[in-house]
Amino acid sequence: MTLMPLLLIGTGLLICYWLLRLRSNAASDSYIAGYGFPLRLKESLLQRYPHLNDAQLQQVLKGLREYLHISRMGRNQLIAMPSQAVDVAWHEFILHTRLYQHFCQKAFGRFLHHTPSTAMRSPTSAQEGIRRAWRLACAREKINPKQPQRLPLLFALDAELGIEDGLRYSLNCRAGNPGGQTDGYCTSHIGCSSDCAGSSGTNSGDFSDSSGGDCGGGGD
Repeated sequence: MTLMPLLLIGTGLLICYWLLRLRSNAASDSYIAGYGFPLRLKESLLQRYPHLNDAQLQQVLKGLREYLHISRMGRNQLIAMPSQAVDVAWHEFILHTRLYQHFCQKAFGRFLHHTPSTAMRSPTSAQEGIRRAWRLACAREKINPKQPQRLPLLFALDAELGIEDGLRYSLNCRAGNPGGQTDGYCTSHIGCSSDCAGSSGTNSGDFSDSSGGDCGGGGD
């Protein structure tokens, strides 16, 4: 067999692989988007945060759905949980062990282990997992991760809902504060500066973290 037929066969197989992968990603996203969470998740949230009304509880569940979407996008890489309220809902979901295991198999083809809510080591030192969550959340909401005009839902939720033990993020932690001190985390240190190498996560269909330098990369 000559080289040209081999190249054509190889190209055809590669196209088939990517088409199947795109179909699988679309099916997973559709499954996550339409999944009905157990009622106990709202009850658990209300016990922890009794000030939340029904619309706000729905926002937390929307945040959980968003986290599951970016976990699918990140494949096997560690995705930090940016919200304490969403983390409570996720933990309650996991307690429904059979439902959760079945959900994970359908959505990810694997078991998604619980990673506790986390932010950064300090307001100026981001962990890889939260950087990855930031880029993916921004990609989902079509936000420039390095020059954001607003926070993605997962990063805005705790502050918007007045979650007392929540995680808070600021678009510009130095604005109006010459000392640079803030009661939250600076997204400028999550998104990195303009010279930070690697992907900014603009492809919402899939994600492969290949960033280097100070932004870090790697898996879990």
